[in-house]
Amino acid sequence: MLDAALIALRWIQYVTAAILFGSSLFLVYARASGEAGLGGTWGWLRRPLALSAAVLLVASASALLVQTSILAGSLSDALKPESLSAVLTTTAFGPSAVLRAVSAALALAVLAGLGLSDWGRGLSAALGGVATASLGWMGHGPATEGALHLVHLASDVLHALAAGVWIGALVAFLGGLSRRPADAAQARALHRSLQGFGGVGSGVLAVIVATGLVNSGFLVGPQRLLGLVSTMWGRLLLAKLALFLGMLGLAAHNRFRLTPRLGAMLKSDPSTALKALRRSIFLETVAGLAVLALVALLGVQPPPADL
Repeated sequence: MLDAALIALRWIQYVTAAILFGSSLFLVYARASGEAGLGGTWGWLRRPLALSAAVLLVASASALLVQTSILAGSLSDALKPESLSAVLTTTAFGPSAVLRAVSAALALAVLAGLGLSDWGRGLSAALGGVATASLGWMGHGPATEGALHLVHLASDVLHALAAGVWIGALVAFLGGLSRRPADAAQARALHRSLQGFGGVGSGVLAVIVATGLVNSGFLVGPQRLLGLVSTMWGRLLLAKLALFLGMLGLAAHNRFRLTPRLGAMLKSDPSTALKALRRSIFLETVAGLAVLALVALLGVQPPPADL
């Protein structure tokens, strides 16, 4: 029961941290690229961002308690000061959970006080970035020993940040495309943002692929590659890769086919193009959330390198 709760809480933290970071950052570079319709087109994001921060705060605190319960043997023992102190001082998970909770609480305060002003967006993105980076300490990176310990940990952190940029942008696009009715100004703003994300998305993809290869080298190694399907961790990894390739295909379809189609239809009736984009980005978002669920499972399974 506690193990299942921990996996669910890990997934919730991955999702909410990605939205808090990636969607806030999306607003930052949308504004920097001269997006004049920020308030009308993207102002609705304030509520999902605040909700993500609030849920991340609760999930981080709950995960800390559940993890302590697993290590201490029971919930009653987990509530003892000495148990919590041990988790906070002897594990990587404890301090990172506290850091996420504090970052989420500060982001919630920023969004409540500053909204989506320039300072509000910037601070929310920065705090979301801290929360997302701290997820690197929930993976296998901190357990790596030797001189390459920091390399693996840094790769985990960069992987989490890049995934957060991608997922957060998808959530923003999906919400923007789902708002009806979309007038001509909103359609143009969505088109500009979709075009602008192309360059960002290429950089994100490069980081994800590079860090994924580094992490696989640490956790699998070339000598265990052929036996990957014989382990639960390996099967989960292959499922994650399949979903990632699906996301990649959808992203390419959006960028090179559906976004240009929307641009061509802006002067007539863009509703058909908007519907096609909404369907595609919905599928891409669902695949991304499924990938994060598999990451939550992978984090509690022993990798081949540990067997």
